[in-house]
Amino acid sequence: MTSHTLPHCALRILTLPAGDSHTFATADHEWIVLPLSGSCTVTTAEGETFELRGRASVFTAVTDFAYVPRDTTVTVTSPAGGRFAAAGARCENRLPARHGAADTVPIELRGSGTCSRQVNNFAAANAFPCDRLIAVEVLTPGGNWSSYPPHKHDEYHPGEESRLEEIYYFEIADGPTGTPGLGYQRVTPSRPGGTEVLAEVRTGDAVLIPDGWHGPSIAAPGHDMYYLNVMAGPRAEREWLIRDHPDHTWIRSTWPDQETDPRLPLYSARPDRSTHSAHSPHSPEGRGRV
Repeated sequence: MTSHTLPHCALRILTLPAGDSHTFATADHEWIVLPLSGSCTVTTAEGETFELRGRASVFTAVTDFAYVPRDTTVTVTSPAGGRFAAAGARCENRLPARHGAADTVPIELRGSGTCSRQVNNFAAANAFPCDRLIAVEVLTPGGNWSSYPPHKHDEYHPGEESRLEEIYYFEIADGPTGTPGLGYQRVTPSRPGGTEVLAEVRTGDAVLIPDGWHGPSIAAPGHDMYYLNVMAGPRAEREWLIRDHPDHTWIRSTWPDQETDPRLPLYSARPDRSTHSAHSPHSPEGRGRV
């Protein structure tokens, strides 16, 4: 198991051989168990059991998932083996354990041209009830820039910006000859002494963002990029409100004149639930609870 932890959010990556299992205490965190590859059974100490069909990989399908509350013990078992993410957030309230169906996940296309990307909003704030946790998946075709323009959510300004930490977990598709892929992640300080990162990222890497302007996430040509965003903060309101970097927000004005990348969507859940947003919820036009 690989763990990544910030004061308010956390991520664990479980790699299970066939027939193996992993048990962990949820403590004061709520968690979503999300298959990255393979299927699994999730069981709580109270005897609740969720069979997750999963998927072959993050580049092939939306997956179902299981929400488990704080103050219990959870066992993840995989008869055939696989990789699984546990996305967590420190929380106050104990919500019921439950299953999230793949065909209910809203899929959104954001941006246009070389800023086009696909967002699987499986645990966005208006998509699936949690106490504090916000989590989404983003798929970016090779050669495109994602998480762009750079934005931040590290200060609380009512109706304008949330205070949320964030963890990015990456997987990069191999090239057509099987060559391992790579990408890049940038974080710049939003305050003196703030977070600054310029990282080459490969499958299994994570970038922790306690503060700062984050983006772009750059997918190398020929290598589609996946990242899982895990977010939470100190306030009870479960909101995702962001501010664009003032030097780069102009890029949004170019999107209406460009087509969405024809490679998107890479896949869909239910087409009648899919949406397109040239002005994503990052933008002033789309601000609000997301």
